[in-house]
Order: sequence, then C-alpha cells, then structure tokens
Amino acid sequence: MRDFIIPSDDRDMGTPAKQGAPVTLSIDGIDVTVPEGTSVMRAAAEAGVQVPKLCATDSVEAFGSCRLCVVEIEGRRGTPASCTTPVADGMVVRTQSDKVRKIRKGVMELYISDHPLDCLTCGANGDCELQDMAGAVGLRDVRYEAPENGGLANHFTARDTSGEANPQWLPKDDSNPYFSYDPSKCIVCSRCVRACEEVQGTFALTIEGRGFGSRVSPGAAGDDFLSSDCVSCGACVQACPTATLQEKSVIEMGTPQRSVVTTCAYCGVGCSFKAELNGDQLVRMVPYKHGKANRGHSCVKGRFAYGYANHKDRILNPMIRDSIEDPWREVSWDEALSFAATRMRGLQEKYGRRSIGVITSSRCTNEETFLVQKLARAVFHNNNTDTCARVCHSPTGYGLGQTFGTSAGTQDFDSVEKTDVVIVIGANPTDAHPVFGSRLKKRLRQGAKLIVIDPRRTDLVKSAHIAASHHLALRPGTNVAVVTALAHVIVTEGLMDEAYIRERCDWDEFQQYAEFVSDPRHSPEAVEMLTGVPSDDLREAARLFATGGNGAIYYGLGVTEHSQGSTTVMGIANLAMLTGNVGREGVGVNPLRGQNNVQGSCDMGSFPHELPGYRHVKLPEVRAIFESAWGVEIDPEPGLRIPNMLDAAVDGSFKGLYCQGEDILQSDPDTKHVAAGLAAMECVIVHDLFLNETANYAHVFLPGSTFLEKDGTFTNAERRINRVRRVMAPLNGYADWEVTQMLANAMGAGWHYTHPSQVMDEIAATTPSFAGVDYALLEEKGSVQWPCNDAHPDGTPLMHVDGFVRGKGRFMITEYVATDEKTGPRFPLLLTTGRILSQYNVGAQTRRTENTVWHDQDLLEIHPHDAETRGVNDGDWIRLASRSGETTLRAKITDRVSPGVVYTTFHHPDTQANVVTTDYSDWATNCPEYKVTAVQISLSNGPTEWQEDYAAQSTRARRILPAAE
Repeated sequence: MRDFIIPSDDRDMGTPAKQGAPVTLSIDGIDVTVPEGTSVMRAAAEAGVQVPKLCATDSVEAFGSCRLCVVEIEGRRGTPASCTTPVADGMVVRTQSDKVRKIRKGVMELYISDHPLDCLTCGANGDCELQDMAGAVGLRDVRYEAPENGGLANHFTARDTSGEANPQWLPKDDSNPYFSYDPSKCIVCSRCVRACEEVQGTFALTIEGRGFGSRVSPGAAGDDFLSSDCVSCGACVQACPTATLQEKSVIEMGTPQRSVVTTCAYCGVGCSFKAELNGDQLVRMVPYKHGKANRGHSCVKGRFAYGYANHKDRILNPMIRDSIEDPWREVSWDEALSFAATRMRGLQEKYGRRSIGVITSSRCTNEETFLVQKLARAVFHNNNTDTCARVCHSPTGYGLGQTFGTSAGTQDFDSVEKTDVVIVIGANPTDAHPVFGSRLKKRLRQGAKLIVIDPRRTDLVKSAHIAASHHLALRPGTNVAVVTALAHVIVTEGLMDEAYIRERCDWDEFQQYAEFVSDPRHSPEAVEMLTGVPSDDLREAARLFATGGNGAIYYGLGVTEHSQGSTTVMGIANLAMLTGNVGREGVGVNPLRGQNNVQGSCDMGSFPHELPGYRHVKLPEVRAIFESAWGVEIDPEPGLRIPNMLDAAVDGSFKGLYCQGEDILQSDPDTKHVAAGLAAMECVIVHDLFLNETANYAHVFLPGSTFLEKDGTFTNAERRINRVRRVMAPLNGYADWEVTQMLANAMGAGWHYTHPSQVMDEIAATTPSFAGVDYALLEEKGSVQWPCNDAHPDGTPLMHVDGFVRGKGRFMITEYVATDEKTGPRFPLLLTTGRILSQYNVGAQTRRTENTVWHDQDLLEIHPHDAETRGVNDGDWIRLASRSGETTLRAKITDRVSPGVVYTTFHHPDTQANVVTTDYSDWATNCPEYKVTAVQISLSNGPTEWQEDYAAQSTRARRILPAAE
C-alpha cells in the first residue's frame, strides 16, 4: 500500500474555521465565498492568496499583535490586520498594494533587528516562519543597528554571584527532556501562550516584562519548563514560529523531510499524528490537524514518548528455553516457531484440544487481534481467547448491550462541544485521556457545568479556570448506590423526560423501574451514610443534570472495575434515558477506553463466548459464517477467560498459552495467583517488545513490532476506525500479524495473507458493523466510525439517533449489592488505583522514555489525617498490606483523597500494586475489582520479602546466553 498522501489543505490557514451563512467577497480580484465570521486572512487563504503572518495560526483565535498581515479594504480607512477583520458581503480586499508591502517590510525589519541572525546554524533553519516571512515581504537588508550582543535576550539583566546586575544573554532552558526554550529567539508573538490556554487549557505560560524586556515565562519567578505547570503536550512547540521552543530531536537530527500519517498507540482517544522523518529516521511526531479525534492536539505521551521503539531493552531475536529456570537462548525464527508449534500440538495431544489458549492485545491492531482469536478458533479448535479489554471495560459491553443494544459509546468526541452539563464518573480525563480532557476543559470554560463523581479530587474538580459545580466524593464501591440515588431524585421530583421515554423506551419496563427507584431506601438521605456523599449535594447534582440542557456522561475504569461494574453501566444508561440524553449531539453515554485498541479488541471477537461483532458462539447461524470463511468447524462451547485459564492451570488442565502484547503478571489482579498459574503451564509463548513480567514464566519469546513498524487499524473510544501506517521497517523483521501467521502455519493452518488490508476484507465479509470498511474507504475518508455498512456507508458518528439498536431502550433494575471486600480492624482503609499523565498502563513503553523524569516510581496517596494517626510523613517508605499480599512504596501526603481512602498507580513493576488487589470481579463479566481493596498501611524499612524474592526471580528469568560465535 502507498503512503498516505497529506492533503493539499494541510497548510496553516491563519485563523480557525467558522460556521455561518455564506459571504462572498473579492480578494486581489478573486471572488471567494466563505462562512460568515471568517477572517479576511482565512478567506484569502481559501482563495489561494497567502497573507504574511507571524502571530496568527489556525489552531488558536486571532490575536492581531504582529501587524504583518495588514491589508487594504475598499471604503475603509487605514490598513487593518487581516487576521482580526471579519469578512463582509461585497468586501473588496487588496493584499499586495504598495502601501501594505511597505508597512510589512518595515514591521519585519524591526523584528529582524532584534533577532539573532544565526540562521545557518539555527535548529529551525528551513522550518522557521520568521525566515519564511522575511523572504515573503522581500526584506533584504536591515537599517537598524542590532544591540551589542544581539538578540532579545540582551535586554534582560541577571545577577551574578556577587549580586551585581550585569546585562547578559538569558540562558536557554533545557530542563524539559523533549524541547528547549531559547529566549533570544522569541519574537513575543504569544502563539505559545494562546496555545497553552486555548488548545491545552493548562494556562502554564504567560508574557512577563515590558517592551524589549518582555518574554515568555513558564510560570512564577524561578520556574523553568520542567518545574512549572507545563504538561509537555507540545502545543506551544507546535505553535512557535521560530526556534524559541523547539524539539531537541530536530536540533539533533535536522529538519524532517517527509511525513507519514498514522495513529497513536497509547490511550483510547486515538490521536492522528504525522510521523516526520529524514529517510527512515523518525525525527518527531506532530499531531495531525485533520485527525478527527484530536483535531491537531496531543499529549506528552503521543507527542514525545516514542523513544521506546529504539530502546536498548527491546528484544529483536526469537528466544526459547526448555524450563523457566534456564537462561534464554537466541534462535532463528524457524527454530522458535517450530519449538512453539511442536510444544502446543503436543499439549493438545496429551491433555486435549482445550488445554491451550490465547490472549489478544488491546495495543495491537484490529487485524492482528482478529488473527490471534482466529488462531484459537480455527487452529487450536477451541474458544480459549481473552483480552485485557475484559479486565477493564467488559462491563461497558454488557451494560450498554442490555440497555441500548450495542456494546460501545454513543457519540464522537466533537459532541462535547454541544454539551451543557457533563457528568464525569470514575474517570480522570486530564491524566488518562488528556487530549479529550483538554477539549472538555475548553467546553467548561465556555460555560458548561460539570459534576464529578469520584473518591479522589482530580484536576477537573478544580484547576486553572475551571471548577466542578459538584464533586460527589463517594466511598469506593458505592457507585451503584449513588447513580440510583440520582435517578431517585429525577423520578420522584418529576424531572424525567416523559415524552422521550414514551417514544423511545419500553414504557412498561420504565414503570417497573420507576417503582423500584422511587423506593425511599434509594433516596440520597437513605444512602448518605453508605456512600459518604451529602444528600443535599447529591440532590442538587441530580437536578442540574436533569434540567441543565444537553447532558453527557463520561466514565472510565472507576465505573467498570468493580464487582458491580455492569450494574453501574446500566445505571448510567438509565440516567441518560430518564433525561432524554441519547441520540443527538452534546449528550450520550461515553466510555473512555483505556488502551489504544480496547474497543477494537472487543469488536474483533477476543472474548471466549463471542465471535467478531459481539455474536455468541452458541448461535449456529453465526458459526456458519466463519466456518464457511475459514473452512473449519467452530466449537460451540464458550472457552476460558484469563482467570479461568489460570485456575485451570493450577488445577492441571490448562497447559499452553500464546500471549500477544499483554503483561498479565503486572496488569491482572492477585499477582501471586497469576504467577502460580503461569508457573504451572508447560508452554507459555510471549509475543512482545520487551522481556516483560509475564515473560519471567515464558518458554518462547517472539519479538514484536511497534505501531511505527506496521500497517493496520485501531478503533478508538468513539468507535472510530483509524489507519495505522508503517513508518519504518520492523526492527525484528516482521510485523506482529506476520508472526501470528507464521505460528499458525507452523501448526498447519495454511494462511496466505500478504497485507493487513486482506485481513480487514475478511473482517468486513464476516462482521456486519464493519461490512463497508476497507482500506480504500479509510484512505478516502481518513477514518470512519462503525457501524459502517450499506445502511451507513460513511460510518455513524452518533448512535441511536432515531431509535435504539435493540428497538426500545430498556430500563434495568440496579440493586446495590455490597462488595465482598470489607474493611475491618485489620484492614481499615480502602485502596483505589489509577493512572498518571506521564506514564501509561504497566509502563512498558513510557518507563523506557524520558517520561520517567515526571514519575519514576509509584506513590501511595494518603490523607493527612490517616498519615498522622499512623506516624507517616511525606516520602516515608510504607508497607501496604491487604488480605492478598503486601508491597512497599513511598507515601505522598495529600488531601486529594478522602480520609479512609488511599490511592496509587500501577506503572512500575518493582511496586507490583496488584499483589495486594483481590480476585473479586464483576458479577457479569469477571472484570476485576481493582478499585476496592481493604488495606492497612504502616511504616517500613524497605522492600517486602515478597518484593525481594520477585526481583531475584525476575533477574534469573531474564538471563540470555551470549550469541554463539
């Protein structure tokens, strides 16, 4: 397949696009029609006329400070700035008169007189807008004498160690690991400041000083870019027209010469990026302005944390060993695949065909995931396939399937721009889904109201220029009680949308639900002692959501990773139907998926009871589709989930596992049980980039490929199918789909795919929601949202517009059932877990980048009251113990958590936070209850005995014999 060709309109139009009635004007004799509200600058660009500019860029609103974009307008006095002047019908504009050319040249002369003229050695040479604009206005010499030392920085004073004030260059700020700040190159255009405010919403940058002494500042006096509030999203770097803010990779490697558009492999937002290269060397990742999920924005992970692809830890050659006590031995691909296939077939012959299985990856492409579940069903001849998607969001599939009839979110991300009231429950978008978090914050600054339901005070509760109307700081494990209490208020106070319910939902079922939810035992007052949420706050929040206009609900793992995760999802769906908030822009139920392809791995049939498209394996008409396509008989019996595989391994009946792109030893709950299950297996095949924690118990290691080295598709949280395009050749020799095919063929499959597009064609032929998807359509459209078929040839941005997929919306009874995990005298605190901005999931990727500057270890957040009663100070080593196990980590004293609640991340394997989590899980899907664990904390002197044993075992398990001469 050819590289994706960047559209010809991938140029900076100067100011953002507007929507409005058509307006026609003339620019340099060219008639152009644009929406009302469009700037003259953008209209000129639409007509093919480029007006010189410095302070203007189409990612932020017009500012009008540089005066380089002046034009003449017939009938108006002076020379207005084209970036801040809106078009008018019949307007006649001249952009190249003698008068404006003279003004522009004079303006540019002033800029250049106060700028270092080191263009030949500057890192932005060839990629500098100041340089380009000087050429565009015809500036050839400068009449003004430059300051003695040259450059803006000469106008600052700094004090030497003696305290004397001495004029000198302000030094470069290289504190950020990914970009540098050179104040001598700053032209004070404010583009970086405006990007930080308007695009990112962090407000970390400002302009300090006056006149020649003005400059960009990253915060308070003494702050640098590392210590400030800057979140390293890269918006400022992208906006900067000079080398003031610049990627260090560009300084080191030079200006990139070609681009390939691909999709980020971190969270479920699914941002589109231009991978910019010199030859096959990746120089930088730049957010793609036409990406429909991110609209040209990014976060620190997608923008900068791609260095793991070339990390020294990466394994590039296949390895095998007879026993996990042996060191690894590098072998050829043929030997490794033959070893794996022989062992797996031998296990089936000895223990039966259901004695082996697979785990698919939510980090790999749809095509790769499809092939792994096909390996189980068509080659292993069983349904033993599971995925980490079940470990995080399977209650979403079950709960929304029961209520709406489809297992995915209802909206696209653009929908947030039309919302009036937002509930964010069990999610922390600014850390876990930061690009969407930025879009949400922008809408909140525009006036939308916010209700946060979370045991922890996240940044959305209160941060720069935003504050939630209500923070319902519930006790972990009481989601169902809170959601049902919200519904109680809406029903008993008559705030529901009766017309919507009668038209769109099953009225008889609603009557039963209304009777249930109206029971006084569900009132805010009745559940206040249970949930810890003041009844008045809960009532006010319910009224706000029911009466505040378009209401949208966004939720995350704090909803699903509970023993009642599926019940909470159904309760959320009930709230949306009660208030008529499904089926149009600005509303809906929106799960924020954790990993880049969690949605896709579910779609592709990774669950043991469902074939691709969420169709049960027991249905003969569904099996017939795949039996015809694959030429095999499919087992009608559902297979084993990961916990069942581990239980069966300990019992002796499950013996072999192919695990692609997942690290269950670090990510799954009850680490000791996972280790015991893996240790009991006779052939564990790990297919990954690094020797991860699961590989400690592996017998075969097949090196994987990064998202930069493959073609395929990811499906993000809004059901958007986005192309992943190969940027460079796989360092291990093969893309992951090729490795799976080689393993299948070593076991006698006879697969003959030559490109992932052929796999997508097979997906489309067998899966109704993907029936209209092929690579040609994705090249044409950029991306589409499923369902995409004959009924929806361009995809489906909004679900359930004219009716629910299941027909009538179904209200579900949501009885609160307390978790079996209880606090008590021995374990009086509740532990909940989550993520942090700079790290991702188990940290396999981000820990191998400079992101460790911000987060090099997991910390336990403790409320000051709980810390004081236990004699714990900030930074102390503490022992964290539960009924399942114990670990040690350092304390962080903070009032972000409520008394009685502690919180940690799970990004670092030396902590192994999941050694303390339990094996309790969601009643419907087995999704683990990560978010509620009864614990106790106490002072510690260092690692626990278990941690020391684990570290020693990991060291032994990672030994690799030197390659034979």
